[in-house]
Amino acid sequence: MARPDPSQFDPIEFARQKLVQGVRAAFNDTAKGETPVPPSDEAWFEKDSPIRMVHADVVSMMVGGMAALLLQMLHPHALRGVLDFSNFRFDMHGRLRRTARFIAVTTYGHRADADAAIARVNAIHAKVNGTLPDGTPYSATNPRTLAWVHVTEALMFLEAWLTHVQPDMPLAEQDEYFRQFAIIARRLGADPVPETKTEAQAIFRKMRADLRSSPEAREVAELIVKRRVDGAAGAVQPFLANAAVDLVPPFARTMLALERPGWQATPSKLVTGALGGTLRWAFKQKPGRSP
Repeated sequence: MARPDPSQFDPIEFARQKLVQGVRAAFNDTAKGETPVPPSDEAWFEKDSPIRMVHADVVSMMVGGMAALLLQMLHPHALRGVLDFSNFRFDMHGRLRRTARFIAVTTYGHRADADAAIARVNAIHAKVNGTLPDGTPYSATNPRTLAWVHVTEALMFLEAWLTHVQPDMPLAEQDEYFRQFAIIARRLGADPVPETKTEAQAIFRKMRADLRSSPEAREVAELIVKRRVDGAAGAVQPFLANAAVDLVPPFARTMLALERPGWQATPSKLVTGALGGTLRWAFKQKPGRSP
């Protein structure tokens, strides 16, 4: 067997491949045999469509995902489902990884795999039900609760993309993002589901009446913002968390006892931007193009 020619070694390409391997390892449970979701020509959404572009950016999705989760914890039904049926307190990374994989499968995966992922989540939701401390029943299949989860994700994913990747994204493409994401939301049973940014903002404002501040919501928010994961990701996590808190509306920060990053917002935005650019280089991605 011929040995590799040292003269052909490219340190930059080597670094790029190692970075890609590290990111893929962080988002796939190799102990369970998980591998990266391969982009399919038979996915629900066409290549280079808005949802595929937005959901492809690792860093902005992490920031938007944390911001969405903070908002979701203000909904008593969503919060109680997490507290009663999730090991989130002890395996936050695992929960976020599973959410990221679900988004990847339904965005880029083959239609059959996306259908199967939706069916699995619906089956899990059917078992998540109980009562709030005041005796009010809750269920993870409640269309209104699912609507809040969806609207917060769609708004925060897109807002993170606009803030850190493509501030000049045309409004027509933003509306198309909501229309595409609505396909997934309806399959999960959410109602109402917005199909434009204006509709999403209107639903968000209307559903504020459902939100409640609580010690449990503040506890989960503190875990999201302050708990560190192992490895290199832990070094950048404070910057990503600050960027996420900065996206959360002021009223929600107050309800969660979170302070706006203030002067920390600038270094967080710089680090988030630099990290995002580095990963887009590593994965050979450009705004306007998707896997």
